[in-house]
Amino acid sequence: MATLYGVIAVILWGLLALLGTMTTKIPAFQLLSLCFSLSAFIMLAKRFITGQRLFSKPQLTTPQWLIGIAGLFGFHFCYFMALKYAPAIEVSLIVYLWPLLLAVFVANRQTLARALCGGCLGFIGITFIIIGDAGLSLSQSHLNGYLMAITCALIWSSYSWYLSKSTNHVDDIGWLSAAVAVLSLVAHLKLETGYWDFSVSEWLGMILLGLGPVGGSFYLWDIGLKHGNKQLLASLSFSAPLISSIALSLAGINSWSFNIILALCFILAGALVANMKSKQSKAIPTNA
Repeated sequence: MATLYGVIAVILWGLLALLGTMTTKIPAFQLLSLCFSLSAFIMLAKRFITGQRLFSKPQLTTPQWLIGIAGLFGFHFCYFMALKYAPAIEVSLIVYLWPLLLAVFVANRQTLARALCGGCLGFIGITFIIIGDAGLSLSQSHLNGYLMAITCALIWSSYSWYLSKSTNHVDDIGWLSAAVAVLSLVAHLKLETGYWDFSVSEWLGMILLGLGPVGGSFYLWDIGLKHGNKQLLASLSFSAPLISSIALSLAGINSWSFNIILALCFILAGALVANMKSKQSKAIPTNA
């Protein structure tokens, strides 16, 4: 069941682009602050429904606070900055090195080679989605953006690996979300011009983002990595851009492409390779 929660988180991330089309006028950090405020509200709503104390002291240690905030805020901050200095196609492709890195991080000595091979297949798959027919032309003038994108990949893969080892309660994601909401608000006030004349569509998009891809998904990802199949989740994380492309095609925003089929084949092949059981692990030990 925990693995399923992680899969749902990936599906929600796949809906990010579609829901994001409803909030294009809202400045990035302002939207992030609003979404993470909703993410914190999820914790309070859950505690209210279950009869728990709403504001009981978080049990996070200092490293958990620092790594949690660095993961949730640092990733989004670096991503937004990367988009300022490099084209979205290159940034997206580099950022999606994180499932490959996570697959390597959670692998052991026996599964490392399969994890690396499966991760490479998955990465090849998403290149068909992200690049499509546009082509890829890396330029030294965009180096700062590429470096920020690489930082994104390192941050999210490291944060996800740390989650799989951490003992914090899933509710603590709410406290981390509150901290990220404050930091995002500060970034918004420093870097952006406010926009509060939201339409009904923008309010709906913001709420759905906060409950899903930029909020509720982090709780599900926490559960999945702590109690589910980490290697499988790392492999299936490559499917987020695929889901995004399918959702945009179904909504009539993007046209359907054969690249979607190619991406699906490579991602599924990568997941199979990375999670294939070796003959040695299948063997039943016998006592002499």
